[in-house]
Amino acid sequence: MNYIFDYIMIPMQLIIVFFTLYYFIIAFFGIWKRHEDKITTPKNTFAVIVAAHNEEQVIGQLVENLHVLNYPQELYDIYVVADNCKDSTAQIARNAGALVYERFNLEQRGKGYAMEWMFEKLFALKKQYDAVVVFDADNLVDPNFLSEMNNRLCKGEKVIQGYLNAKNPNDTWIAATFAISFWVVNHIWHLAKYNLGLSSVLGGTGMCISADILKKFGWGATCLTEDMEFTMKTLLIGIRTTWAHDAIVYDEKPLTFMQSCKQRKRWAQGHFDVAGRYIPKLLAEGIRRRDIRILDGVLHLVQPHFLILSTTFVILSYVYHIVPFYTNILYMVLPIEVWRIIFIGQYVFPILILAKIRANWKTWFYLLLYPLFVYSWIPITFLGFLHRNDRNWSHTEHTRSISYRDMLLNNSDEFTKENLLSKQAIK
Repeated sequence: MNYIFDYIMIPMQLIIVFFTLYYFIIAFFGIWKRHEDKITTPKNTFAVIVAAHNEEQVIGQLVENLHVLNYPQELYDIYVVADNCKDSTAQIARNAGALVYERFNLEQRGKGYAMEWMFEKLFALKKQYDAVVVFDADNLVDPNFLSEMNNRLCKGEKVIQGYLNAKNPNDTWIAATFAISFWVVNHIWHLAKYNLGLSSVLGGTGMCISADILKKFGWGATCLTEDMEFTMKTLLIGIRTTWAHDAIVYDEKPLTFMQSCKQRKRWAQGHFDVAGRYIPKLLAEGIRRRDIRILDGVLHLVQPHFLILSTTFVILSYVYHIVPFYTNILYMVLPIEVWRIIFIGQYVFPILILAKIRANWKTWFYLLLYPLFVYSWIPITFLGFLHRNDRNWSHTEHTRSISYRDMLLNNSDEFTKENLLSKQAIK
C-alpha cells in the first residue's frame, strides 16, 4: 500500500459497500405483500393501553375511535395511563369511556416508566388478557386493527408491530416528508424483513405484545426509545418482532422542522444508547446460536453509526480529489454501473411506494422536498451521538384534533371521498 491511511480507509470502504448492498437488496423484498390466509374468528382478549401526558386536545378522539373497532366489545378494554398530567386528559378520557389510571412520578419520567407501571397494575387485576396493545394518545386506529392482531396471535406470533400511517400527512411540508419516510420504511424495511423471516422493530405505538411474554420476562424498557429496547431484549432470547401490514395506526406527524428535529434527536440518542448496551450481547448470542435474525438485529442497531461513517467518508472523498491520500477501491469492488443503479434506486423506491399506496396528489408535490428531510438526518444523528448519554425525556406536543372519519376524508382523493361519504350515508 502506498498510503498509510489505507489501513483505515479500505476497511471503511468495504463496510460502506456491505451496508449499501444490504439495504438495497432487502428493499426489493418489500415491494410486494405475500398472500395470507387470515384467521377471522375473534379469540384473543386485549388490554388496549394508551400512554398520555397532557394530551387533552387529542385523547377524546382516540378513545371514541377505539370504542367502535370491528372486534367484539367484550373481548377488549381501553386503559389510559394519564402520566404526570397537569391538564384535563384524565377526565376527558373517563368521559369518553376509558378506564383511567393516573400516575405521578417526577423522578421516573417518560413513556417507558409509565408503561411499566401500567403493566404492573394490569397484571394485578382479577381480569386477565391474552395480549396488550399500545397506542399513543395522538393516534387514530383502523377499525380492523384488533382483528388483524388476533389473526397474528392465533398464528403464534408474540411481539407484533402494526403499520405506521400518518394522521396529518398534508398539514405542512415537514409532516408530509415525515409521512413519506414512514411509508417507505414500512415497505422496504419492515415488510421486507417480514417477507424474509427477519425481525422487525417495535415503533412505540400500534404494537401488540402477548401477555405471557410480558409476565415472564417483564417490560424493563425505560430508555428514550423504549420500543427498540424491548425489541432487542426479546430478540436476545430468540423472539423476533413480526409485522402486521394490515393493522394500521395513524400517527400525528410534527408540523415544524424544529419539532421534527427535537423528536428525531431523541430517537437518535435512544438508538445509540440501546446499541451500546445490546450490540455486544446480540453479537455473542447470534454467533452462539448461529441465528441470522439476531445478527440482523445487530445490523439494525449500527445504522446510525453507518450514517456517521459514510458521511465522514463522503467528506474525506472531497479532500481526496484535491490531495489523494488513500486507495479508492469502491469501483474495484462494485462497478460504476452498479453504483448508478443503487443511486437511482434511492429515488425510485419512494416513487414506487407512493404509487403502491395511491398517495394523495399533494404528497407527490411534497416528494420534491423529501431529499431535504432525508439528509437532515445527518446533523441530527451527529447530535444524537454527542448526547447519547443524556436520558432526559422530552414530550412532543400534539394538537391535531380530528376524528377518524374526517382524517380519511382530508387525506383522500375526490373519488375516495365520494365513496366514504356514500358509505357514511348508508350507515
